[in-house]
Amino acid sequence: MLNFLPPLLKGILALLLYALNTICLTVPLILLSFLKFIVPIHSFVVILDRILISIATIWIGINSFNSKLFCKIDWDIRGLEKLDKKEWYMVISNHQSWVDILVLQTILNQKIPMLKFFLKKELIWVPFLGLAWWALDFPFMKRYSKRQLKENPGLKGKDLESTKKACEKFKNTPVSIMNFVEGTRFTSHKKNDQNNHFTHLLNPKAGGIAFVLGSMGDQLHKIIDVTIVYPKKIPTFWEYISGRTHKIIIDFEVIPITDFLTGDYFNDPEYRKRFFIWLQTLWQKKDEKINALK
Repeated sequence: MLNFLPPLLKGILALLLYALNTICLTVPLILLSFLKFIVPIHSFVVILDRILISIATIWIGINSFNSKLFCKIDWDIRGLEKLDKKEWYMVISNHQSWVDILVLQTILNQKIPMLKFFLKKELIWVPFLGLAWWALDFPFMKRYSKRQLKENPGLKGKDLESTKKACEKFKNTPVSIMNFVEGTRFTSHKKNDQNNHFTHLLNPKAGGIAFVLGSMGDQLHKIIDVTIVYPKKIPTFWEYISGRTHKIIIDFEVIPITDFLTGDYFNDPEYRKRFFIWLQTLWQKKDEKINALK
């Protein structure tokens, strides 16, 4: 709508609107969330969670309008009609930029249950957003390095314990659990460090997704495999909000969760091997799909 403005002005105005929207809706979100501790009655908490999700849905909707206001994007969306907002989903995707999160929220808002991401523990200190994520029960993960585990073997498995505890909160209301399987954003430097055989992807990490599937096998029914492609250039957040991204391709593929995909990844070597091969095969197909779409 305001695409005639210069990119710098569009970026500044969009950033101000993102900030204003976040501040205005985060404050009631956080205040309401404290009622869960004051009145810890299960039925009340379930209703309150739905109210909190509604506030977050409004926040995402306003952000999406903000994007349309300043960005003229040619969206090429494939497979969206297969999705249902009453299902429990595991959502996996390739990861190239912080823009991926805005893109997924824009396209999937009210099409499936609200996306909940596994976040690094340090992100809780992000102004306003950190507390909002906490209020919405986003799971915060503390990852331990190989050095930390070597120095303190008692830390082994602690990250998985927190994952399991987080998954318990997702059993009352339909949810879409989002996992960027590569664990970090794609760059050519990271790819070269891995020396992998993919062209557009990093190696997928099987442990996190396998653990969630094992913990929530009775709730999760389907996997949504998302492929995000930026045909010209992977945008930064600033380039996206200032209207410099002109085309985005998103492909959705729904995969039923069968017994083949559920098991004890950490204690069953046969299942671990089978699941690893399945994920590597899926990632190889994704790499070929990205190559074709580009």
